[in-house]
Amino acid sequence: MRILCLILCLIFIPALNPAAAQANSGEMPQEQQLAVKYMNALTEHDYKTLRKFYNRESVFFDKTANRKYTGGRFIIDFLERAHEGVLEYDFNIEHMYNAGSLVVMIGNYHFKGPGEQFGKPGKIIDIAIPGVTSLKLDMLNHRVTEHVDLIDYQTMSDQLAMQ
Repeated sequence: MRILCLILCLIFIPALNPAAAQANSGEMPQEQQLAVKYMNALTEHDYKTLRKFYNRESVFFDKTANRKYTGGRFIIDFLERAHEGVLEYDFNIEHMYNAGSLVVMIGNYHFKGPGEQFGKPGKIIDIAIPGVTSLKLDMLNHRVTEHVDLIDYQTMSDQLAMQ
């Protein structure tokens, strides 16, 4: 069901949002540029840069796992723990659109790292997980006010079962 929803989003949302058409034609709106800079800092484990994106009210919410962190310090602490030992981490954006300062990215998170984090001790795990990440941005201060992830953990579970 989640995959069907992602596919429908990929098909129908570009037609509804002119910003998506601009992004596809090479003219990326400022909101999307800021979102890409943020995601690059996140996936490169660049905590110094990430700190600049957060303030005390910033929220990081993995909605599927029901985990929420508020405040830059707590978000960074969580990310440092979550990324510990990760060899590769990136987000391949397949589609991105925005409505004002809300930027939505649909794609795949790719993780490669120690199996201990995934219940597979002694192995190196390599998985790609479909997900939707939405960012609410404060364009005046170039900050992320809210980061919400919807991750397809069923696909992750299926991939882990095969490794």
